[in-house]
Amino acid sequence: MTAPIPKLVSPVLVSWSSGKDSAWSLHLLRQDPKYQIAGLLTTLNTEFNRVAMHSTRREVLEAQAAAAGLPLHVVPLPWPCPNEAYEAAMRTACDAAIASGIKAVAFGDLFLEDIRYREKWLSGTGLAPLFPVWKLDTRALLREMIAAGVKTRIVCIDPKKMPRQFAGRDLDESFLRDLPAGIDPCGENGEFHTCVYDGPMFRHPIAIESGEVVERDGFVFVDIKLRE
Repeated sequence: MTAPIPKLVSPVLVSWSSGKDSAWSLHLLRQDPKYQIAGLLTTLNTEFNRVAMHSTRREVLEAQAAAAGLPLHVVPLPWPCPNEAYEAAMRTACDAAIASGIKAVAFGDLFLEDIRYREKWLSGTGLAPLFPVWKLDTRALLREMIAAGVKTRIVCIDPKKMPRQFAGRDLDESFLRDLPAGIDPCGENGEFHTCVYDGPMFRHPIAIESGEVVERDGFVFVDIKLRE
């Protein structure tokens, strides 16, 4: 009897923002036998040691990677970060990924077409872009996340697009009920960003607490810390 030919498995890095969409992308990819998740790829502002926009502390980021059981690949970025510095840092990260056998990078983008510049960015590198949650209905998607046990907290708000009192709230059914009309339930128009601390992509929950709320550069940030 001839043995079955094994399916090809592509090693993948997940672009990890620390928020819900990249976390759900990881969860979905893990259910697909075509892919082997090789690690999380995150850009880090070296001036503040935090994830850009989400402002997630490095220690929280490292706790997420440990809970996911995956290595964390940090791309250091200067501050301020001109576009040429960003592109150079990402080229270095791509070269390192290819050298280690990575075949693709997955992104948690939902529907903003201008974000698909990532396809152009990866063109010619040898890395394929993947978009596991692309074009999913955001209200249904958030409800699916909540039902699956995803716990995520709003850590950044654009007060021009969303009431600042939502800063620090968890995304749950009460959040959906209170959400003003015109705001995307997943914040895909830049209304807010989140930090995930529990869900099926993790082996265990991460104990966090909300700290100081500050307004900086036109955004409202909630400082999320590991609970001592």
